[in-house]
Amino acid sequence: MINESEILEAQKLWSDGIINIGKLKNDSSNLIAFTKQFLKKNYDFDNGVQFKPTKASKNQFRNDIESALSYFLGDNNKYPEDKGFALEPWLDVEFINDSIKFYDNICIAMGNYFFTKVSGEKVKVEYSFAYKKNKNLVKIILHHSSMPFAL
Repeated sequence: MINESEILEAQKLWSDGIINIGKLKNDSSNLIAFTKQFLKKNYDFDNGVQFKPTKASKNQFRNDIESALSYFLGDNNKYPEDKGFALEPWLDVEFINDSIKFYDNICIAMGNYFFTKVSGEKVKVEYSFAYKKNKNLVKIILHHSSMPFAL
């Protein structure tokens, strides 16, 4: 069964990965390799992922590694709206879980995460992630995030 400490560790690994991608922004030789590894380590693309990133409106669903890579790094003609979300760079990513629910080897976490820019400004994003534990590895199988509703 999956447990809370594994979810918190998965969230920390995801956050650290996003921060590291930004640090590699000007190191193109390592940037793509690191980001591909980040995606394979954190997302279960081998068995199917549902991914709706925050800043995607024309091609809003990124259920394969190519489209997810484009979202994080940009520079893909198939996805012209992508500017490279993870290249900001972000100084910190903090998950604030509203709820975490467990179902055998699946967990659903929902809440807000806060991305800190170099200027110190924090960007609040709402998220729902589903994680699945398979062979002692915890990976994301559903990722939906959006900006808070504003009138």
